[in-house]
Amino acid sequence: MNGKGMMTGRALFLLWLALFLMSVAFVMLWSRGAQQVATIPYSEFQELLRQGRIQQVVVGEHDLHGDLVEPLPSGARQFRTIRVDGDVAADLEARHVPFSGEVGSGGIAQVLTWISWIVLLSIMWMIGTGGLAGRAGGGLLSIGRSKARIFAETEIKTGFNDVAGVDEAKIELQEIVEFLKNPQEFTRLGAHVPKGVLLVGPPGTGKTLLARAVAGEARVPFFSTNGPEFVEMFVGVGAARVRDLFAQARSRAPAIIFIDELDALGRARGAYPMMGGHDEKEQTLNQLLAELDGFDPSVGLVLLAATNRPEILDPALLRAGRFDRQVLVDRPEKAGRTEILGLHARKVLLDPGVDLDRLAALTPGFTGADLANLVNEAAMVATRRHAKSIAMEDFEAAIERIVAGLEKKTRILTPHERSIVAHHEMGHALVALAIPGCDPVQKVSIIPRGIGALGYTIQRPTEDRFLMGRHELENKMAVLMAGRAAEQLIFGELSTGAADDLAKVTDIARGMVMRYGMDETLGSVSYDTEPGRFLGQPEGAFWQHRRYSEASADSIDNAVRGLIDAAAHRAFAILRQNRDKLEQGAKALLEKEALTADELPKPQAEPVKAELTPVAGDERGGGRRALP
Repeated sequence: MNGKGMMTGRALFLLWLALFLMSVAFVMLWSRGAQQVATIPYSEFQELLRQGRIQQVVVGEHDLHGDLVEPLPSGARQFRTIRVDGDVAADLEARHVPFSGEVGSGGIAQVLTWISWIVLLSIMWMIGTGGLAGRAGGGLLSIGRSKARIFAETEIKTGFNDVAGVDEAKIELQEIVEFLKNPQEFTRLGAHVPKGVLLVGPPGTGKTLLARAVAGEARVPFFSTNGPEFVEMFVGVGAARVRDLFAQARSRAPAIIFIDELDALGRARGAYPMMGGHDEKEQTLNQLLAELDGFDPSVGLVLLAATNRPEILDPALLRAGRFDRQVLVDRPEKAGRTEILGLHARKVLLDPGVDLDRLAALTPGFTGADLANLVNEAAMVATRRHAKSIAMEDFEAAIERIVAGLEKKTRILTPHERSIVAHHEMGHALVALAIPGCDPVQKVSIIPRGIGALGYTIQRPTEDRFLMGRHELENKMAVLMAGRAAEQLIFGELSTGAADDLAKVTDIARGMVMRYGMDETLGSVSYDTEPGRFLGQPEGAFWQHRRYSEASADSIDNAVRGLIDAAAHRAFAILRQNRDKLEQGAKALLEKEALTADELPKPQAEPVKAELTPVAGDERGGGRRALP
């Protein structure tokens, strides 16, 4: 039954149940209002009897009730009272009041009352257990059933051809597909497929898409769920859902179970003792560990999971025999970005002049989700200008929108502020052009964008970088300090516009001193005690446990300050040597508000220094963010 039919059946059942309960309540209220029976004390009954105000009486085993000659002040014309005197017949006969006896209260009315209660309780129980409401999506006890979405073999149209930029991950997962298609070939020599495969990578790199592609290639049922769906307020529900999920998968093996956001379910037990425990999560994790130990991989059941926070997973979950294989799904390189752009470009109408290779070079550090968003943003830009196809300029505008933020056309700056911003941004650009080996400048603008950027300078690397030498980091620091140096050179004072530049240059300098051992005084020692970072997250911890002395801390501060001062002096010297070009470029920037690389003045190049030995780092995608 489809979802619409399920909701119709559930609504119809609840409607009939509501009508039944409302009818019972209405009949009871009407009966009580029509009869208007007043419950009175036995002494009041005797008084009414002496006054001759009682019309007739029905004598029961434990009570008396009857009609009154005239209504009571409350308006009731009938009465009921407890029978205290065992022989009231003589009193009634003496006052000529007709009376009759009543059969005991265990008659047919009481039987019908009990039957009614039994039927009502039975209906409520069937609702709770899902008996009557089974077609309505289950009842109370169905809370322990798995919420996984089940896709049949023919429902998944995604294959490896729909995934690009992660060739190594596809090769790793191809073995899973071959095993599900032909398990006898793998078991011929006694080997078995990994019980669990963990897809690890930053957000947006295509982990979920890869899992669906595996199911689509293998043509087997696909059970898809999320880690948070196992956690409820009731203890034991998560464990019950894990058992139900594996039971359903076994019944339809060969099959694939995919758990997205595994970190919500598999967080390390006791990792945060100060925050207290969580019995429900731990029971759910224990049940998952038991299921991983209990199922036989030869039956064709494979567990796939995805996370971007592998550092917080429980070690018992990652040991051999459970998640045997971890597949890294990283950000794509230039060739991978070109393939991804090609996949998404099939769905839109491109201008013949669009160069996907150039677009890939302009988007270092972008994930698959970022590139999909880029194509969509470019299509929206082309639509707004009523174009017949998406041109290269639309992609460049989309990149600028994603990297720098939305234009703030309503943010009006004073002429003096615009002049400061223009010289600040031109300082960044000229120093980047003057230092050999810096990432080329793509665009300079003084149009406010994003939350706090009054202007921006976009640099793009010509190729992907995985190592950076000390001289490259020093060049980057000099470019960052150039905006501040231009303000000091032209206006003789500093503004608050360089706050983000100072934060970035301080992070680079501190990394050189504390992480990469690039200070001669402190030597080749790592002083960085920052805990493990989440994948794809920026550096910087909210707490640090320092493991070095106060003297070392003082030396670190002096070394960091020395690197930053050297970068500032270097940028100031370059701009002082090219002051005419700085003022010329700032004037053009004030007139046009934005300048491309071809429109920038060409400064005098700085003499090339001797290149130092490169030191390994983890700086990737230089120039991904705009320099405010």
